[in-house]
Amino acid sequence: QVQLVESGGGLVQSGGSLRLSCAASGRTDRGYAMGWFRQAPGKEREFVAAISWTGLITFYADSVKGRFTASRDNAKNTMYLQMNSLKPEDTAVYSCAAASQGSSRAPPNYDQWGQGTQVTVSS
Repeated sequence: QVQLVESGGGLVQSGGSLRLSCAASGRTDRGYAMGWFRQAPGKEREFVAAISWTGLITFYADSVKGRFTASRDNAKNTMYLQMNSLKPEDTAVYSCAAASQGSSRAPPNYDQWGQGTQVTVSS
């Protein structure tokens, strides 16, 4: 198994930027694809971005495309989510997840989850 810990959340004004990190430990040699998801109060968890083990394949939710960028540094066992042009509707708890079967938009395809980090965007 792999353990995941997110960091980098916080309070930012609309139009601002944040970079989230997801540090992995444990069986990081297994070649996990990774994903970012978010959940706002009273709403279901939604897909944000995914990145393949090599980092060569990324895909995004339409709501964040062009504003968010997922990347990873496997030497550091860390994945990142650069979030630019943030909007109040981006406010949510952001969680990273690891998938042993490849990148996906579907939460059930992910095996391990982090605890999440709060992102709040003020208007």
